[in-house]
Amino acid sequence: MSDTLLAQVPLISMKDQASDPEGFAQELGRSFQRFGFAMVSDHGVPQDVVDRAWAATKAFFALPEEEKRRYFVEGGGGARGLTPFKTEIAKGATHVDLKEFWHVGRELPKGHRFEELMAPNIWPDRPEGFRDTFLNLFKALDDAGDRLLSAIARYLGLAPDWFDHAVKDGNSVLRLLHYPPVPADAPEVRAGAHEDINLITLLLGAEEAGLQLLDRTGEWLPVSPPEGAMVVNVGDMLQRLTNHVLPSTTHRVVNPPPERRGHARYSMPFFLHPAPDFLIKALPQCVTPENPEREPPITAHDYLAERLAEIGLTKK
Repeated sequence: MSDTLLAQVPLISMKDQASDPEGFAQELGRSFQRFGFAMVSDHGVPQDVVDRAWAATKAFFALPEEEKRRYFVEGGGGARGLTPFKTEIAKGATHVDLKEFWHVGRELPKGHRFEELMAPNIWPDRPEGFRDTFLNLFKALDDAGDRLLSAIARYLGLAPDWFDHAVKDGNSVLRLLHYPPVPADAPEVRAGAHEDINLITLLLGAEEAGLQLLDRTGEWLPVSPPEGAMVVNVGDMLQRLTNHVLPSTTHRVVNPPPERRGHARYSMPFFLHPAPDFLIKALPQCVTPENPEREPPITAHDYLAERLAEIGLTKK
């Protein structure tokens, strides 16, 4: 088997969605059903917005530790602002992840019905333009995610707008990740093997390698999307909604080879979540005698709370 993801998974262009929505949906759905992820080009996220976001991410994490720590919310579960280095741990792992990150969420108007469930954003004083940069990137990734969910709905035999109500005011999160240089004898990995919690994750490519996905053959495949493309993977909420027809992919970020250990790694995943009151219940067409309903219904909010406790961001 080839050791690269792109050698096995076709690169799917979102331009095809406009001219052949059914064909695009089938390509995307087959890739998700086989691998739990897809490679997507022509996603519509403006490159200048992405470039500004990379620059702002690096500038923020280069700030003094004391300044960054001002934006850590004790007891906030990492919902917004900074989550310091060595805080998160993969479910079942023995070592914490070698990373720090910043969360940007959806901006809600005052008095919104989800105001108590979705924390307000926190904005640092530096670097300049941070707020506008990441609100623009959040909006662009949110729009791309909506189009991908429309294709997933088609693949599942649902109306193309089926997910619109589910994700309207969804609790989605844009994560800015910084993996500092790694000591030669570090026993941990940058991010332990895990599955994502949400519906789908949109991941813009990172400069430094290290991301790997676990194939059903048991092999770890390195993931490095072509320049300008993104990786999209199924999260546990979509796996649960589809009764495991679309599998959530186990993935990790391994430590770099010795010659790259002095280099930091940056990444910007967008975790697309439904609204907190969305009921995650197996779709009828995904339940068969051969594949009976695997898990009971649960709201997105309750499921998120359950999982955040498992990965060490909140206490049970």
